[in-house]
Amino acid sequence: MSARQLVFLACFSGMLLFGMSVITLGSMAQALQQKFMLDAVASGTLFSILPMGILSGALLFGPVSDRYGFRWLLAGAALAMGLGFEGIAWSDQRSLLYLSVYLFGFGGGILNGATSAVVNDISTEHKGANLSILGVFFGVGAVGMPLLLGLLGSFLGEFQILAGVGFLVLLAGAWYLTVPFPGGKTAGMPLSLEVSSLIHPLMFFVAFFLFFQSGLEGLINNWSTTYLTEQQGIANKDALFGLSIHMSGMIVMRLLTGSIFRHFSKVLLMWAGLAMVLVGIWVFQVSADKWLVWTGLFLAGSGLALGFPVLLGFLGEQFARISGTAFSLAFSVALVGNLLFNYGMGLLIDWYGLSAYRAASAVAAVLMVLLFVGVSASVRKIGR
Repeated sequence: MSARQLVFLACFSGMLLFGMSVITLGSMAQALQQKFMLDAVASGTLFSILPMGILSGALLFGPVSDRYGFRWLLAGAALAMGLGFEGIAWSDQRSLLYLSVYLFGFGGGILNGATSAVVNDISTEHKGANLSILGVFFGVGAVGMPLLLGLLGSFLGEFQILAGVGFLVLLAGAWYLTVPFPGGKTAGMPLSLEVSSLIHPLMFFVAFFLFFQSGLEGLINNWSTTYLTEQQGIANKDALFGLSIHMSGMIVMRLLTGSIFRHFSKVLLMWAGLAMVLVGIWVFQVSADKWLVWTGLFLAGSGLALGFPVLLGFLGEQFARISGTAFSLAFSVALVGNLLFNYGMGLLIDWYGLSAYRAASAVAAVLMVLLFVGVSASVRKIGR
């Protein structure tokens, strides 16, 4: 295996671990509530700590990786995540639980952003396609954690499984110390120059496109089951299965983008993806037939799958020397969008009922279309 292939493999493993981490709390919600006697308020606090940890990691990884490289950063991120898993598995105090959740969120935020930046840096061409393949491993991790708990749950306790995963994460961190990750690129470059270099129309349009994309993903992942069961009359098991189909659409499209569609125009692919998003959310939000709902969720997932890898690829080409910092800003803005949309959706439903879900989704999708007009114009202007 060449050094470049080894780096790709390390990045794929990091994204797989991040996918497992973000789904852990949801997969173990009942077990955590029973072990730590969490009421609704305490559970809400717990679930809010994870995105704050991820956001902290997203803000940090870019400037650090651009200046000092990726090896120690990724090893430290795996250490934080591994300690977080072990803390959740073995702690019996609520304060340690909260700290552990923050730690693995923080480590996950670094792994998510830094592995994307590494793949961008070592890809001399087809950056978006390679980032799409990286995104597949996030989907595998997100699907794999509940599957792992389900398959092994009858033989081992859930917290024992979690401890085992944490041990594997710590081993991965030790392995990262031996991987020839890229070094720093901005040694001696003033931080003010790095920041000023990001003042560019492409950075603005990409960051806010991802703000609304992440918000829309949050709405679908967290609110669609409630909407479909209470507003559309879909059976709960069918609505839950629809979320799996939605994730399957993301995985399939990212596989296609990284292989068959590798040489296609990324701008045209993105327009096709936005069309699938618009059609998909309309179909699953107006239909009471489970097959049409599943079709709509699959289309929406397929379209949304293109957003992050394609747009991050544009950023990686334009901001090659400070790609980590550019990615850090983009991920941070996207995470804020996810947080605000989820919080705001709760308020809107409380004020106006579940019909607000449909309106919020439509607004997010239309704004994504308008912002991509700006992205495509910026890409044409710089000749990409």
